[in-house]
Amino acid sequence: MWRKGMAGDVGAIDITINPWTSLEAKAEDQGLDEHFHEKVGLPPEYADGVEMDAYLEMMDRAGVERSLVVAYRCGDLNVRYSSHIPYEQVAEYCERWPDRYSGLAGVDPSQGVAGVKEMERGIVELGFVGAHVYPHWFGLPPDAAQFYPFYYKCCELDVPIMMQVGHCLDYRRDRVLASVGRPITLERIAIDFPELRIIGIHLGWPWVEEMIAVCYKHQNVYMCGDAYAPRHWPDNYVHYVNTFGQDKVLFGTDWPIYGPERGVGEIEELQLRPHARRKLYRDNALKVFKTLAPPEDAR
Repeated sequence: MWRKGMAGDVGAIDITINPWTSLEAKAEDQGLDEHFHEKVGLPPEYADGVEMDAYLEMMDRAGVERSLVVAYRCGDLNVRYSSHIPYEQVAEYCERWPDRYSGLAGVDPSQGVAGVKEMERGIVELGFVGAHVYPHWFGLPPDAAQFYPFYYKCCELDVPIMMQVGHCLDYRRDRVLASVGRPITLERIAIDFPELRIIGIHLGWPWVEEMIAVCYKHQNVYMCGDAYAPRHWPDNYVHYVNTFGQDKVLFGTDWPIYGPERGVGEIEELQLRPHARRKLYRDNALKVFKTLAPPEDAR
């Protein structure tokens, strides 16, 4: 059972967190170096990782009912410093805490058809609720042909896919990745797959207005302000969340970039309109991720 926290009785849904247990924190092949931790301001108390049961306590204090855990695919494993989280690892968390965690199937386009089958297995057999891709780890823009079989399969399975858009950081100084995900690249996907629910995560920064424009134009394109602490959200995004974009935005943290307590606490400081706040925290996630609890049981 979750507990009411800073988000009150809404029961917020965090649509994107990454496993950051002692296992990941100690891994030598995680693709990060000490410069990345400094750049994102990872608090010292989190440097050695937070186990998934302890993370539940953080969720409770924030008022987050459920978090979607990414079985991420950060690059082709044949390339140095690439890393993957096994689907089975995330499935274990979801099986142990089924009311608190749901899985997201990471996408690796370098695997071709085998990658599509793996994604399908995660969704059909392991019960993952959507797909997730980091285009910059593969040097491919979101509208690259290599991703299209994955988009088709998501349509077939009726699940959403989220992807990083905008600028990407330098994870390692000795392997700097290119920022390939301009928000406008989602437009071609939305036209070719009008039934596909697409979520542009990481705000699309610094092209936030461009991301808003794509969401405004296309019915099934959404955006999430994860990875950018809410107190630093641009004014145009806060206005979008609070007014004409209230049905197109979702809540996420991209933990361990920042935690649920900081995320919820800073959103509360924005003093959003009650109906816009509720949609951001919960209702829009229930609409996009259809296999989560139905909207009628929303708090």
